[in-house]
Amino acid sequence: MCLVRGVYGQTGLPGTWEILLQNAGIASMHSAVTRFNTVVLLDRTDIGASQIPLANGACRNDPNDITLQHDCTAHSVLFDPATNTVRPLTILTDTWCSSGQFSTDGTLVQTGGDFDGFKVVRKFYPCPANGTCDWVELTTPVLQAGRWYATNQLLPDGTQIIIGGRSVFTFEYIPPNGQGQISLPLLSATNDPEEDNLYPFVFLLPDGNLFIFANNDSIIYSYLTDTVVSTFPPLPGNPRNYPSAGSAVMLPLLASNQFAVVEVLVCGGAQYGAFLSENTTAPCSTSCGRITVTDPAPAWAMETMPIPRCMGDMILLPSQDILIINGAQAGSQGWGYATDAALYPVVYSSNAAVGMRFAPLAPSTIARMYHSTANLLPDGRILCAGSNPHQFYTFSGPFPTELRLDAFSPPYLAPAQDPLRCTITAAPATIFYNTNFTITFTVPLAPVAQIELNLLSAPFVTHSFAQGQRLLSLATTAYVPTSSNEYAISGTAPPSPQLAPPSYYMLYAVNQAIPGTAVWVQVAAPQ
Repeated sequence: MCLVRGVYGQTGLPGTWEILLQNAGIASMHSAVTRFNTVVLLDRTDIGASQIPLANGACRNDPNDITLQHDCTAHSVLFDPATNTVRPLTILTDTWCSSGQFSTDGTLVQTGGDFDGFKVVRKFYPCPANGTCDWVELTTPVLQAGRWYATNQLLPDGTQIIIGGRSVFTFEYIPPNGQGQISLPLLSATNDPEEDNLYPFVFLLPDGNLFIFANNDSIIYSYLTDTVVSTFPPLPGNPRNYPSAGSAVMLPLLASNQFAVVEVLVCGGAQYGAFLSENTTAPCSTSCGRITVTDPAPAWAMETMPIPRCMGDMILLPSQDILIINGAQAGSQGWGYATDAALYPVVYSSNAAVGMRFAPLAPSTIARMYHSTANLLPDGRILCAGSNPHQFYTFSGPFPTELRLDAFSPPYLAPAQDPLRCTITAAPATIFYNTNFTITFTVPLAPVAQIELNLLSAPFVTHSFAQGQRLLSLATTAYVPTSSNEYAISGTAPPSPQLAPPSYYMLYAVNQAIPGTAVWVQVAAPQ
């Protein structure tokens, strides 16, 4: 556990860190948590030898690999947080700066990359931690365009939309629906000399349309009718997408307001020009913009983070707070383009008063900068992985390639909160749209407030954006006792696939902002 240091005169900041694994074998560029509580980690394939061999003496032979044509090492691993061990996985084509999303049946669909992975679709069918599941790379269907730095979003009908990419101003669907590529003018309009429109921020809205943000501009787009429904004012300040590397999150969607209020928060980023000039000392932004996209006349409300940050990750917590973690305080994304690691996580409490929303937390001792990831685990911890600001594996210099995995425990995991922590003892495997379901739970102290049932997706995390991330706080009944310390509570599943695309989600019982460990439920339409 790392030393807790002060910030702005504070000492003993809340939260704790722990090293889970000293050497995961690869530096994680992409990551996703499966419904079996394992974590898929991915790196590039053209980086040369990793630090973990492929299983059973296997090797990858690729005459087109620019670094190592005969490679007997893995570039993807499956991490098991229950045992803090990894198992090598076999990935054949280059996944550099690719995209992904879980599908309806819990399969991780992974798309694009560079070189021989430019138009490739890959699938990982998760299995229990002791299983042998591995990547399957498809020969058909292939992508219509090379998708390098694109964003995926699962849609209500179970297909995925893949938006953008370097010098690609279109979107397409997986599986293909016969439409091919469709032009998205927002992407060409926001393509500045730095290409600050890569990895666009995309959120599926409760009405089924898409909120799409690129550079500083954003729209609501109907992919069904190919029309721009709304255009928003530009977000003031620096560019926010790759390579300037801000981050964004859609704030929790609440049954208490009929899921009718949708807010988006965009934070941080590099100064314009820092990437082009390789200015490693240009301070990153401290600004955040928050907008209610459902307002009749929406406008950005600006807020200030405690420290500057680019390359940060914004993670929805089951408490409904937002954690901002990882990144740098100066420079931009790119090989060696950043300095001054942002070691202090920050929690953002969206329901607090303006000026009281940010709070710094206990710092890490590991720099997580370019090509790092952060994912919410079912037990409420945040898994942090990766950081490789070099073209190849480099274990010298101020920011060496990082192979360690560690976890941050937010303040809600402090032992002092254990008396309030719910343990779910029974829950349905599947919940159906707009129908009621019941769970049972235990808690050491009798609950004194309404228990929240919060549903969180498992996003695909890469390059400071969690693709497909969303939190729904469901409508519930009052809890009732069933035994001496066990209670039952009923919730109402999301009303529609527009609110929660069909897939697997983590369901948390939250008592006075203290979550227990999640159970996985599948959200589906009745048969």
